[in-house]
Amino acid sequence: MHAFDVLGDPVRRRILELLAEGEQAAGEIGAVVQEEFGISQPAVSQHLRVLRDNGFTTVRAMGTRRLYSVDPSPLREIDEWLERYRRFWSQRLDALGTELARGKRQRRLSAPSS
Repeated sequence: MHAFDVLGDPVRRRILELLAEGEQAAGEIGAVVQEEFGISQPAVSQHLRVLRDNGFTTVRAMGTRRLYSVDPSPLREIDEWLERYRRFWSQRLDALGTELARGKRQRRLSAPSS
């Protein structure tokens, strides 16, 4: 499965958001995702498997618990692919910063002196 297909699902993106905060047990992930998305525990397990099988997460056993964590490798690949497009929003963000600074300066100059 292509990385963008994996991340195209909002449930899997949410799982990665949770794991970005640190390693979590499958049950903890399941509780949050089941509540937020209204899906079953087997559906959550399927999403975890897709993430694991495609290299987005790693899992380790600790007793009866399975602890998941993010594997950043596929995310780096996506970041590298997006790099060529950053110029489109970087220029706009730079322009926004310039306009905000200009507006602050104009307000400061037009403010009544004490």
